[in-house]
Amino acid sequence: MSASTSVALRARGPLAALDADTRRALVDRASTTEATVRTRTAAIIEQVRTRGDAALRDFARDFDHVTLTALEVPRAEWDAALATLDSGLRQSLERAARNIATVHAAFRPTETVCSPEPGITVGRRPDPLQRVGIYAPGGRAAYPSSLLMGAIPARVAGVHEVIVCSPPGPGGRPSAVVLAAAALAGVDRVFALGGAGAIAAMALGTATVPRVDRIMGPGNAYVAEAKLQLVSAVASDAPAGPSELLVLADDSADADAIAREMMAQAEHDPDAAVVTVLAGDDVGVAALADAVVAALDAQLATAPRADVVRTSLAARGGIVTAPTLAEGIAFASEWAAEHLLLVVRDDVRDETLAALRSAGTIFVGASSSVAYGDYMTGANHVLPTAGAGRSYSGLSTLDFVRWTTWQEVTPDAAARLADDVGRFADAEGLPAHAAAARAWRIAEGTR
Repeated sequence: MSASTSVALRARGPLAALDADTRRALVDRASTTEATVRTRTAAIIEQVRTRGDAALRDFARDFDHVTLTALEVPRAEWDAALATLDSGLRQSLERAARNIATVHAAFRPTETVCSPEPGITVGRRPDPLQRVGIYAPGGRAAYPSSLLMGAIPARVAGVHEVIVCSPPGPGGRPSAVVLAAAALAGVDRVFALGGAGAIAAMALGTATVPRVDRIMGPGNAYVAEAKLQLVSAVASDAPAGPSELLVLADDSADADAIAREMMAQAEHDPDAAVVTVLAGDDVGVAALADAVVAALDAQLATAPRADVVRTSLAARGGIVTAPTLAEGIAFASEWAAEHLLLVVRDDVRDETLAALRSAGTIFVGASSSVAYGDYMTGANHVLPTAGAGRSYSGLSTLDFVRWTTWQEVTPDAAARLADDVGRFADAEGLPAHAAAARAWRIAEGTR
């Protein structure tokens, strides 16, 4: 990076020339939970386990600095929040809700039945969960979008009961816009609870908060740690950390547009990870890299959250180049981004998109800003981070069902299967299994 450039980046230059430490700093984004977070979270969970609602009231007093007369927020308050919401904001929330419902309904799972041979039928049926819990973060900011992204797919999947936990503000209630979103999403119950205590309450159940079958929704380090520690009690969504963006572009891309997207993700958090990979002719992509840096400098000059952006770019930001798209795709697969923005020429777009297999979600084309996916396209913004995209997917209706497998064997087929099953059972030293199978061959033979 030249001395005249003010923005600091963790990595800059050809991808192949990055030293091992720099490459590792970009790729290895898994955060290690601090011992104090683990210890305090374990203590909070134990308090909820043994003291229930009383512990939750104490946590509200100690952490949120409010006295809760009731943990549950009456439905009338959500309805009032929706009725008094700014009309423009309400219109935006309603539009987002419609799109989320439409997209997730299109991806709803269906039953499949097959017959591997005559007389054998095997089916797999998606059954909606009975009750799920949605965590809507609060504290420094309110996130009605996260509530919609969790609650609406649950409703579309047919979940019988949807409850929400969101931290109380100074008045002892979650943010009014979060309550409005709860009313709009048609949830069943809302509780003014936050942090690890809320996760423990939904996982274990208390006198007031019902136990759920699965917990969804992002949160702080204590929320994430509570989900990990309660994994034997309740299922939850993919591990989530700071926001991420990988831009994969060729020299047809616009530098200002790339810089805008980098700024948008970097402003989330000082720990956000934002990397741009520019693939193509050395001279062309080197010039584009310089232009992106210049655009970042210009946008940072007036950015309200410039300090946050600068910190995240210096720690985990990069603008690197590769001679071919294939090399860029390989790095993208290794990096496994939460969000991937693909900006390449039309003639290579489809084949490049097909080759990208490890991102939480892919935005195709410069006008497909990640911000649209965060709020309005209907796709889900609850996505795997820190490389978890190699094995996890974004939230969908699949996360709100469990699968029931059923199977039927006719008497004729049972007789045909008997000898093979008997041999398996004999080999495994299970004579009762063998007898149960062979009985049907004998029964059919006596007809």
